[in-house]
Amino acid sequence: MIRRAATLALFLSLTALVTGGVWWRALNDALSRLEERGGADLALAGDRLLGQLQRYREMTVLMARHPEMLALTLDPARSAEEADRLLRNTADMTRSDELMLTDTQGRVIAASGPEVDRQRAAMPYFARAMQGALGFHHETDHATGRRYFVYAAPVFAPEGPVVGALIARIDTEAVEVIWRGEPIIVFFTGEDGVVFVSNRDELVLVRLDLLSGSADKDRLLRREERIVGRHAVWDLDGGPHLPRRALHLTRELPVIEMTGEALVDIMPAERQAQLQALMAAAICLGLGALVYALAERRRALAVRLAAEAEANARLEGRVAERTRELSEANDQLRRAQAELVQAGKLSALGQMSAGLSHELNQPLMAIQSYAENAGLFLKREAPERAAENLGRISDLARRMGRIIKNLRAFARQETEGMTDVDLVLVIGAALELTEARLRSAGVTVDWLPPARPVLVRGGEVRLQQVVVNLLSNAADAMAGGGGTITLRTSKSGGRVRLTVADTGAGIAEPDRIFDPFYSTKEVGASEGMGLGLSISYGIVQSFGGTIAGRNRESGGAEFTVELDAATRGAKAA
Repeated sequence: MIRRAATLALFLSLTALVTGGVWWRALNDALSRLEERGGADLALAGDRLLGQLQRYREMTVLMARHPEMLALTLDPARSAEEADRLLRNTADMTRSDELMLTDTQGRVIAASGPEVDRQRAAMPYFARAMQGALGFHHETDHATGRRYFVYAAPVFAPEGPVVGALIARIDTEAVEVIWRGEPIIVFFTGEDGVVFVSNRDELVLVRLDLLSGSADKDRLLRREERIVGRHAVWDLDGGPHLPRRALHLTRELPVIEMTGEALVDIMPAERQAQLQALMAAAICLGLGALVYALAERRRALAVRLAAEAEANARLEGRVAERTRELSEANDQLRRAQAELVQAGKLSALGQMSAGLSHELNQPLMAIQSYAENAGLFLKREAPERAAENLGRISDLARRMGRIIKNLRAFARQETEGMTDVDLVLVIGAALELTEARLRSAGVTVDWLPPARPVLVRGGEVRLQQVVVNLLSNAADAMAGGGGTITLRTSKSGGRVRLTVADTGAGIAEPDRIFDPFYSTKEVGASEGMGLGLSISYGIVQSFGGTIAGRNRESGGAEFTVELDAATRGAKAA
């Protein structure tokens, strides 16, 4: 139990470690993607702000060069009515809040509106314009709370010195209005750290280290910054319109002396990291449960194997005994099969015995007659006629020897395995053995031996038995009525086909012709018990060939034997 508890504690610790690692990696990856997208949005917002202010900057410079502005600064005593109208029209067209023309002392001598601050000498942008450069600043009207961007362009006299300044005040509402409703929170702060422009009202005029959601600062919001990996994350309490945790991004804008900043809600990244962490924990727990189940199963299996060890030993003894019995039974079966094949051959010999005895008896009687005639011709001193009779005796002896040789070969048991066998010689020997039977049945044989050997893979004696069985069955099918047996050989690819066709009555049940003891003859008939085709089927199968029988459309039956061609065999004619 202690060992199991320690293993469980170690597994849970590893699971927690893996889950935490997956959460940390997923969070950092998600924050990196948020930072990439937020940085692009912040850059776009900064470029948009600079682009909008650029229009007012160029307008201020152009108006400072206007002849009417120069004439009024050179002669302040002249009427400012025309300059006021020009500034008012320009302010309306450019959506500027105020346009003012001042002298070198900062006194306003012309303006686009009636209510303007008549003294600008103390402003930093005015001092910049008096130095001959373009002044820029942002300011807040504390009386109204309105915020302005201010440009001040110097007015140069024809001789070169500065004689006045054109000041343009742009309300920030003119540039903020197009940002409203964007998902990313963007704001721009000055050197004092106060948010001057933003697309969220909650951040306007708020100092970053002390966030206020209202003008009277009745609700203060502090920020806390923490570093997650290489990302700065702010924890905020800014109400429903600000995220509680946000990624803080910054970008310097030196052209307008401000810093662009953005806050990107990290809740989607946290959810994604939590989801991946939960999946990792589930996978670890699942694997742990699987390993535990496998361990328990292995333990149970070990117990069961230990219990079955003794039974297996006894079983092995019984299996060994049974194996010996099966081996002996297989040996007996093989011997029985060989004896069955030999019995089939002896049965065929028994059926052919009468014809073979006639084939041997007829030459013997002829030899006796030719021998007597040769003796008479020698007494009559006719050696030529005696030699002719002796030659006939020699031919008949050779024929009897050939018949006896084929008979002895057919009757013996073949002990050799598969070899290259000449199918033409096998068919010739089978025809000699069945010649008397075929002649007694009135059957003619249509067989033209090929000019070259047809070599196949098989056993010579067993293959001869197959051909004898097919010829005998064909003769039985045409017994009494005569007919023709046609033998043909052909070669296709690596196979040799032998076809034996007859003109008999055909096959009654083609599907059963190779079943043992199936026969269409009467039971007890001397012709056999229906084992010939079954034996032939087994012999051909042992050669790796096939044998099939069918009824021909023109009448009669046709048996086809296919065997593997010998690699050195000649093509069938």
